[in-house]
Amino acid sequence: MEHELSQGLTGRGPEESVVVMTELVLPAQANLLGNLLGGQLMHLMDIAGALTCKRHTGCEVVTVAVDGIEFKQPVKVGQIITVSSRMIWAGRTSMKVCITVGVEDTRTRTSKLTNTAAFTFVALGDDGRPTCVPPLLPRTQEERAAFDAEESRYRALKGKS
Repeated sequence: MEHELSQGLTGRGPEESVVVMTELVLPAQANLLGNLLGGQLMHLMDIAGALTCKRHTGCEVVTVAVDGIEFKQPVKVGQIITVSSRMIWAGRTSMKVCITVGVEDTRTRTSKLTNTAAFTFVALGDDGRPTCVPPLLPRTQEERAAFDAEESRYRALKGKS
């Protein structure tokens, strides 16, 4: 597997790089309907994902792909959103994170899922070129399943068996 090529680097578990950001949706971030602009939300998701990868690697990272972003329901001005990012896969130089967004109801202290996405990042060395990343060490059955699914997807994309 590609992550075996990162030998010599100390592996890390997904829980070590989780990012949770909380934001109040303001009018300047909204469209004429009072909904958070999709681009504004993608920006916040990209920041959370980059921070997760930077925590995992200790390196600068760049976004290389956004997979399957879903806008399940609108987020309104005045609502509080929580953007959470968790690493699900790491290869030799690239990493995949799962990002979720929830909107908080402060009256009931509940949250509901509004958006999901997967972003892929590449770590950069001091020379600005891709560099090896520490292996991801899935610890739970759910983490292992997500890792294996992404590893299979990566291998199919690269034409490897």
